[in-house]
Amino acid sequence: MNTFSDDCDKTPEHAGIDPKIVDILLEKLSTDDDFRATFQADPVRALAGLGVTEAAAMVDRTPQPGDNFYCMTTNTLASKEEIAATRAKLQQHLAAAGNHNVVFCFEADKVCSTLDRS
Repeated sequence: MNTFSDDCDKTPEHAGIDPKIVDILLEKLSTDDDFRATFQADPVRALAGLGVTEAAAMVDRTPQPGDNFYCMTTNTLASKEEIAATRAKLQQHLAAAGNHNVVFCFEADKVCSTLDRS
């Protein structure tokens, strides 16, 4: 996937991800190299594998600007250490309802500063 755009203002508001799933997601992103590779290549498929119903419905297509989960695409996935260091902020952000148009949410070297602006 590895697409990226600053044009995510079109993203509709949607429910947050179940906090239990967010916890599993962040644990895997901060420890599991195989999961990280899957998430980098296709975050929708990775989320569907964790049981996110909305992602499972989109698994056969690449999210575009304005779609749910487009905000999770990255050019370079943040390191395990960066995700672990910002885990509480990511947990709060991903579990909250909203438009989640924070494109840099998982982008390397930008997680904390981007979440602070959201």
